[in-house]
Amino acid sequence: MPGRTLLTRSKKMRRHSLVLVFEGMDAAGKGSAIRRVTGALDARHYRIVPVAAPTDEERAHPYLWRFWRRIPRPGFLTIFDRSWYGRVLVERVEGFATEEQWRRAYDEIVRFEGSLCDEGMVLIKFWLHISDEEQLHRFEERQSKPLKRWKLNDEDWRNRKQRGAYLEAVEEMFERTDHPAAPWDVIEGDDKRFARVKVIETVCDRMEAAMVERGTMPKPGDWHRTK
Repeated sequence: MPGRTLLTRSKKMRRHSLVLVFEGMDAAGKGSAIRRVTGALDARHYRIVPVAAPTDEERAHPYLWRFWRRIPRPGFLTIFDRSWYGRVLVERVEGFATEEQWRRAYDEIVRFEGSLCDEGMVLIKFWLHISDEEQLHRFEERQSKPLKRWKLNDEDWRNRKQRGAYLEAVEEMFERTDHPAAPWDVIEGDDKRFARVKVIETVCDRMEAAMVERGTMPKPGDWHRTK
């Protein structure tokens, strides 16, 4: 771990930007995983972008515009709590996008991500998955505890009834948008601690691999020489 700490503070990191994308089923633990990632980071060097329905201004621009404008400059990290994949997930399932729009989006997204990686960005995409039984357990737990009840609403229950449609959309998303520059990392989320640790380890491993590949970081055996 000392080498990894040095990596985040190294001037060599300023040559690259880092983007983390978090997608997953409702109650899968995206927010808690994000908090664990940022817990050890300098707040000046990252920002979290929670993605909701587009504004009127965002609807007036091409679909990916609202994400382009939040891409970090070199040396910084942006975390998307949900992302451009909404076009092929919620917008597809809920009918907010036409079939022509969401089918076209797969190629648009791959080209978008490829252009970011070509410019030196490290892009890590997480899908946090939980079983049907575990999701129901977490919903019922939130409903029964006053301090957690705010996390659950009627929309969550309605979305749960469409789990089959969402899983079908997720499978096609993996098939069409998993590419060498930015593969998907699927996180088993039924065990919260396991999921959080795996997310952190994956971020570290993928950053190190990218830096070594691009020649901006020593190989693991030489971490102690990093300045």
